Amino acid sequence: MIKFLDIQKINAQYAIELKKVAAEVIDSGWYLLGERVKQFEHNLENLQGGESAVAVANGLDALRLIFKAYIELGVMNEGDEVIVPANTYIASVLAITDNKLVPVLVEPDLNTYNLNIDLIKNKITSKTKAILVVHLYGRVCWSKELEDLAAEHNLKIIEDNAQAIGARWNGIRTGNLGDASGFSFYPGKNLGALGDSGAIVVKDIRLEEAIRALANYGSSQKYVNKYQGLNSRMDEIQAAFLNVKLKYIDADNARRREIANKYISGIKTPNIQLPSLPDNEEEHVWHLFVVRTKEREKIQNYLADNEIQTLVHYPIPPHKQKAYDELNDLSFPITEKIHDEVLSLPISPVMSDEEVERVIKVLNNI
Repeated sequence: MIKFLDIQKINAQYAIELKKVAAEVIDSGWYLLGERVKQFEHNLENLQGGESAVAVANGLDALRLIFKAYIELGVMNEGDEVIVPANTYIASVLAITDNKLVPVLVEPDLNTYNLNIDLIKNKITSKTKAILVVHLYGRVCWSKELEDLAAEHNLKIIEDNAQAIGARWNGIRTGNLGDASGFSFYPGKNLGALGDSGAIVVKDIRLEEAIRALANYGSSQKYVNKYQGLNSRMDEIQAAFLNVKLKYIDADNARRREIANKYISGIKTPNIQLPSLPDNEEEHVWHLFVVRTKEREKIQNYLADNEIQTLVHYPIPPHKQKAYDELNDLSFPITEKIHDEVLSLPISPVMSDEEVERVIKVLNNI
């Protein structure tokens, strides 16, 4: 069986280091808000190029806390609007509505699956305060036009960088492009913890201070609570694991690019639409390799019969979820087409060339 993502094999590469740091945390007797979390924040700042990093409990909290901090600082107010791609994973939308902000869904570009920046302008109103860009599947969503539009309307740009750690646009890492960004270290991400974890990267010291307090029950001084906060803290043991794995992120992403290039050059199946390549290979870290086909169920079953595991990212768009029944009547044809047709093929830094070639061969024999 070629697994969609062999997390056990990924972590087995670093087993000696991971077990060593786990033992160190256990022996230290210090499990929260300690030196390993500080070290991870420092290491993430170095990777990103110097912006301030705040370690939190998970990727959803990272986005929730950014919006919550902006509200506490008076930059946003409940009822304000946030532009967000209609085909994103639901976490992006949950972070908005959890703060009683209003998501304004915008169609993606069918070629990149990222937010169609040309469609944003007509969605901006007097209530619009931010654009939440999602670097979906690991591909950078950014442009000079986006920057100019945000500057013209005094909008914050927040990056959902859950799937794109390590990607670059014009030499700048995603997560450093906008005003603030959220990272996820869910085990299946390019940089995965051995549990749940996340982080926020910010440029504004006031925003950082507010986020740190909000993530710790609204307190920056013990038993003194400035805000009605959350409990969203990265464990010391997850920070220790991430410190080990962060060293390998660029090499792991490079391997993902190799596999993606093999797929794109090798798969010749007529009824499968392959993803497009960006002009600069650094603009994609291939968290997922997503093809599109009108015969998804047939092809997915065929691959399963040939012991190749695939997944769908994602079968139901946010506006068709029961959780957002107030949006169910909205129509986003491009988004709905994407969700009806996408299929994710196996891709990970531990896939062998033989496994990659087998996926290609099986697809080409349909």
